[in-house]
Amino acid sequence: MIKTLLTVSISLALIVSTANVRAQGNSGIGKSKTASCAGCHGEDGNSTMPSFPKLAGQHKGYLIKQLQAFKSGARISPMMAPLAASLDEQSIEEIADYYAHNKIAANLAPVLPVSDDDDAPAKTNEEKKAELENLIHKGGDLYRNGNLSTAVSACIACHGPFGEGNRPANFPALHSQHADYLIKTLTDFKTGVRSKSNENMMHMIATKMTEQEITSVSYYISTMK
Repeated sequence: MIKTLLTVSISLALIVSTANVRAQGNSGIGKSKTASCAGCHGEDGNSTMPSFPKLAGQHKGYLIKQLQAFKSGARISPMMAPLAASLDEQSIEEIADYYAHNKIAANLAPVLPVSDDDDAPAKTNEEKKAELENLIHKGGDLYRNGNLSTAVSACIACHGPFGEGNRPANFPALHSQHADYLIKTLTDFKTGVRSKSNENMMHMIATKMTEQEITSVSYYISTMK
């Protein structure tokens, strides 16, 4: 009996070890294929430009799905389409594997969005701090509870309590993502730039969100670690 259990344990250890080696190998190969990605998304997938998303730590399945969508034209992007078109399925998987194995970096402390009103009176540092805290607080409440009065669903239902997403369902991780990118993404869903389908969950949710809600929840998510 002991001999049998020992044999099984050794076999399982070898399987896990082989899988880990294969995964590390795919990540290494994937890194060599990301030279054209680094300019926007950072060498390790941690973009330093707030208008471009961080890819580090994102679920592999979600990254594959998005690259395939760019390649097929299901997701429109003049910038990403030609890059994705040059990738075969193996390269897409290897690139996704590389970014998925990297760790997303936390953002710097957020600052208030720049106001478009040039005639607005200048605010003191204390007023700016209070306004920012209120903005993030409202975003946190929306993330956790949604807005029952306007039927805006809580983000936590799909993206998890810590913004970790849902790997099996291919719902992306959101924590530590740039607020500017999140605002653009939600706005694109709201206006139909990203999707006009009434069956698209994010389009249905975003169309019910106000501009302030989009900003506040994006700022809140950007502070999640």
